[in-house]
Amino acid sequence: MLIILIVSALSGLFACLAVAVFGPKRTSVMETRIETFRARAIDQRDEVDVDLEMSFSERVLRPGIQGLARSATGVLPQSVLSDIENQLLMAGSPMKLNTFITFWMSSLAVFGLIGVLVFVTAGGLPALAVGTVLVGVGYMMPRMWLKGRVKAKQKAVILSLPDNLDLITTCVEAGLGLDAALSRVAEQGQGPLPGELQRMLRDVAMGKLRREAMQEMSDRLGVEELSNFITSIIQAEKLGVSISQVLRVQSDQLRMQRRQRAERLANEAPVKMIFPLVLLIFPAFLAVILAPAVIQISESF
Repeated sequence: MLIILIVSALSGLFACLAVAVFGPKRTSVMETRIETFRARAIDQRDEVDVDLEMSFSERVLRPGIQGLARSATGVLPQSVLSDIENQLLMAGSPMKLNTFITFWMSSLAVFGLIGVLVFVTAGGLPALAVGTVLVGVGYMMPRMWLKGRVKAKQKAVILSLPDNLDLITTCVEAGLGLDAALSRVAEQGQGPLPGELQRMLRDVAMGKLRREAMQEMSDRLGVEELSNFITSIIQAEKLGVSISQVLRVQSDQLRMQRRQRAERLANEAPVKMIFPLVLLIFPAFLAVILAPAVIQISESF
């Protein structure tokens, strides 16, 4: 028994010595802080090296432009910013709000600089008028471009809406549900309307109510015909009216509106043709007809 205790004590002693000599070295609080600052310095040096490897535009130009965009966003009224954001949403989000603000300010700066150069080089009231027009063009051009994108998307939706609604009506009358019919149109159709239908169906799949998702789609597009269609669907669901009957009525109404729109455009065509006729075609006809008479009269005198 005594021999076992002596062997156990010697084994413990040798184990403690081994841990003290070959085990992990304990560091003090000061040494830990020094190692922390050393690692932080190495990380900062690596970040500096990474920054130096980036191009000049990524290190300087892009942060500067983003800073100017944030400053311009803070200066502009909230109503203007909300209007631009709604138009970007209706146009299909071609760019972010800060990107558009940067594009707007850049256009204003470029055209304003050109206007100042014209006024400095030419001088006088005509040069001042030209410079003012250039500044106005720089101010209005981005907004006009954005409105053009919105109108182009709305026009595409209006043209494709009757055919897509006919397909939805056919699918519902064939026995499919409304969601399945909308999914079929979203899969087979082309253009902005099927894309918006896919987005609406994704929102519904994520737990949003269908009427809320359809109302948000109507707000994104801003098309009156689509808004009337969505309102009719929501009212039919609330009142318990047959969806197929409502779809048939809306389809007939949209086809009638498309025919009336085509007739209105056909009636407007002669009025629109007056200006090119008077300004371009009539002067050429007069020159061709009167030129021989003018030559003969000049020769007789």
